[in-house]
Amino acid sequence: MTVSIVVAISENHAIGKDNKLLWYLPKDLKHFKEITSGHTVIMGRKTYESVGKPLPNRRNIIITRQDITIEGCEVVSSIEAALKLCKDEKEVFIVGGAEIYKQSMHLTDRIYLTIVHETFEADSFFPEIDSRIWKKVHHEDHRPDEKNSLPFSFITLERY
Repeated sequence: MTVSIVVAISENHAIGKDNKLLWYLPKDLKHFKEITSGHTVIMGRKTYESVGKPLPNRRNIIITRQDITIEGCEVVSSIEAALKLCKDEKEVFIVGGAEIYKQSMHLTDRIYLTIVHETFEADSFFPEIDSRIWKKVHHEDHRPDEKNSLPFSFITLERY
């Protein structure tokens, strides 16, 4: 099984503020959907709450310490428990938030990274990416256009 992270970060590694995304880039949302559709997505409870519903056409696994059930989702208490549920899958996707990313970096084989070429004030950040561990296997730059107001890049990293 390949464990992949999908994340959009700013130049200063910001990913969110007040449990909300910091930007609206339709091309990045489409990219996220293309990568994760038909697969399992693993996310923390706060990320799930910010989305507000299970992501369609995906198996949704939510990590929380709370004893809760969430309709349309599987709920577990750790990243390890989530991955155990997926042992027969080819690729699973960790989609946030900051604490889940931090807990899963050492378990991750690939990172689908969107870098928004801007800095933002935030309260949620992605961990540092150690270039001694990760090699860039894909890079695609995008300029602002009528729908996407900020410049950004799609980058795929794989563990050495």
